[in-house]
Amino acid sequence: MSASRESTGREDFFFAVAASLRFCERRSFFGSWPVPQYVFAEVTIGEKQAEMAKVLGAFPNAQDRLAYIVGRGREAGSFDAALRAEAFRVAGCLAKVWFVSEMKEGRCYFKADSDSAIVKGIAVLLCDFYSGQMPKEITQTPPAFLEKFGITQHLTPNRRNGLARIWSSIETFARAQIDK
Repeated sequence: MSASRESTGREDFFFAVAASLRFCERRSFFGSWPVPQYVFAEVTIGEKQAEMAKVLGAFPNAQDRLAYIVGRGREAGSFDAALRAEAFRVAGCLAKVWFVSEMKEGRCYFKADSDSAIVKGIAVLLCDFYSGQMPKEITQTPPAFLEKFGITQHLTPNRRNGLARIWSSIETFARAQIDK
């Protein structure tokens, strides 16, 4: 088998995982992909966590999982200039990160963008995971499950800080909604 054939085998694996993600898209486990809004109420955070575990677990190592996360960030597109304003910046991140949250029909929705590919991927992953959930559910489910897949362990300290800041933004918004 030639070196180019081996890389094609690896690409085939990624395409197979991507094909399984199309199923996730239809079931709307990940909020920033274009799916009908009404479906979110049907998917619990536990179901999202199980589906994410299945998807991330399909990758053979943490490096491939991180590549998948970066790809998710690229697919999400970028914010327009109005949302890249200072008012939406996440404080304390080395990379520039913008975060927007809203409450609709009792559920929280989140979007994020960044000038760093890995930070954007992580932000999009977290925003998609928590979007469409009730505030109380969000505050009771920190993103600790990412450790199981080596996501946090393979990040630099600055990127781990970014992950913590994004989670803090999500949690702070959810707590504020509970307190209303």
